[in-house]
Amino acid sequence: MSTDAAHAELIAANRAEGRVMLAVAADRGATRRTQVAERGSLRVRFPNAVGSELEAVLVNTAGGMTGGDCFDIDVAAGANARLLVGTTAAEKVYRSLGPATRVAVRLAASAGAMLRWLPQETILFDRARLDRRIEVDLAEGAALVLAEAVVFGRAAMGETVEQGELVDRWRVRLGGKLVFAESVRLGGAINENLAQRAVAAGGRALATVLLVPGEARHIEAVGALDMSGDVGISAWNGIAVARLVAPDAVTLRRDFAAVLGALAIGPLPRLWVN
Repeated sequence: MSTDAAHAELIAANRAEGRVMLAVAADRGATRRTQVAERGSLRVRFPNAVGSELEAVLVNTAGGMTGGDCFDIDVAAGANARLLVGTTAAEKVYRSLGPATRVAVRLAASAGAMLRWLPQETILFDRARLDRRIEVDLAEGAALVLAEAVVFGRAAMGETVEQGELVDRWRVRLGGKLVFAESVRLGGAINENLAQRAVAAGGRALATVLLVPGEARHIEAVGALDMSGDVGISAWNGIAVARLVAPDAVTLRRDFAAVLGALAIGPLPRLWVN
């Protein structure tokens, strides 16, 4: 075996894999777990075991992600259940020596359910490669809050993401019909691309919040905010989408929390504010 082949085999043997499967159901005024399965480096914990809304916290025991790692998350909220899914901390995606980090998220909500996906931000380091897929299936009458933030390097540490790749694909179906589809690909000279006015105008922290159902009142609520970064929001066909751009993670977190508060979608995860 050549030195290069041996090196590649060693790297492959040390790649992290993880999977979480979670299903919940409404039960006498509370939301309770009906199925929990964990594999590899992903875990799920429940800081509040009772209440009308169940909070689930995802934990990556690998301590971050890097090229070749694979993570799968499946979450299902039964009829009239209320589920909040978050993370213990910001997820870090480190430099890749070739392959991308792959993350697949599948969310499902039955009629009358409220599913809130509110992880803390994902931080990309220089030469990181992230390929993420988010698939959502909602029954008629289900409600969804889907929020994701991405930070390109830690400004406080003087970090810059000169090169790398982000591929982010979202698909949302309501009653079996595709109602939202978006694919983002940002690669190559990321720092130069972010500096372009039509991309981020120099911003290094981005976020998207998608609401189902979304209404005109959500536009009014966000429009009334005094933001440090840039924010825009649109609503159409029962969906609302807010976009945020900020110079750094601290500013984005502050604006992100303000937008979520204005949208009145419920309290933030406790780990966001503790």
